[in-house]
Amino acid sequence: MISQNLKKRFYTSIALLIIFFLIFEFSYILVLSLLILGVLSIIEFAGIIKKLFKNKYYNFFLNFFWIIFIFSYCFLFFFFSNFIQLKIILFSLLLGCIASDIGGFIVGKIFKGPKLTKVSPNKTFSGAIGSILFSCVAISISIFYFTNTLSYKIIIVGVATSVACQIGDLFFSFLKRKVKIKDTSNFLPGHGGILDRLDGIFLGIPFGYITLILFY
Repeated sequence: MISQNLKKRFYTSIALLIIFFLIFEFSYILVLSLLILGVLSIIEFAGIIKKLFKNKYYNFFLNFFWIIFIFSYCFLFFFFSNFIQLKIILFSLLLGCIASDIGGFIVGKIFKGPKLTKVSPNKTFSGAIGSILFSCVAISISIFYFTNTLSYKIIIVGVATSVACQIGDLFFSFLKRKVKIKDTSNFLPGHGGILDRLDGIFLGIPFGYITLILFY
């Protein structure tokens, strides 16, 4: 019997995939999505930091840093999207991040096994391997679809992207554990908040892109 939460997660995932294809095709949807996701990420992060630190100077510094980071991230994402080759790379890495999250969830649920870390009790070694495999396959298929080329170097990029995604996920899981919350918000039914979905992407895309530059 499928739980109600799993159904919500499934429907929300379908909606997010549709948005993914829309932002690839339409620049104005990309801009609107970046604005909404950026603002909500800042609000959710501020909520975590407020609970984590009582010192107002710490709060100000960390929130200021996060605002600069989000603004820079969104600006560069939009800027790179204006160049077709960079756009293909960018969205392939984004797809790899999404696949990493899906792979970890599916493989972890099926095979279970030893826990990866106490920071996030639901994370398992099997899920971590599944994340890497799904990410490598998704990035390879995307790059092959657009460029008709395939190389072992893409596999290395997929591994780096997935590992970075998982580190980002674990970092925010650590913060949430410290403030004793499960999700950053209830904005996405079945998934939690925006940060619950973007935590890995914030690291995954930059590290995937850097790896691509180093190997090409």
